[in-house]
Amino acid sequence: VQLQASGGGMAETGKSLRLSCAASGVTLSAYGMGWFRQAPGKERVFVAAISWNGRDTNYADSVKGRFTISRDNAKNIVYLQMNSLKPEDTAIYYCARRWRSSGYYSPTSYNYWGQGTLVTVSS
Repeated sequence: VQLQASGGGMAETGKSLRLSCAASGVTLSAYGMGWFRQAPGKERVFVAAISWNGRDTNYADSVKGRFTISRDNAKNIVYLQMNSLKPEDTAIYYCARRWRSSGYYSPTSYNYWGQGTLVTVSS
């Protein structure tokens, strides 16, 4: 099982980026998925989660209204659209597959992780 996150890079404040998480060796359609981020010197924290069918989404307060998580089960990909970026969004972003239905906000609810993609937002 491998999750490949991509789409990170540098952006100016107020601009947008779209992250993708592609899977190989596993079908994502039966699982909830999540995005987390880890800033330098800080813990990995929840960003967004989506249910297996895409009907339910959840966001950290810090990104609500600016980020959108979505998925295309036919393509086995999960996305994170990031708009109105701020310098405090600078972090390595990780996608992950959830193994249980509860605790979408907790890293312990996820058992497969991508390698991360770096997002740097300049002021």
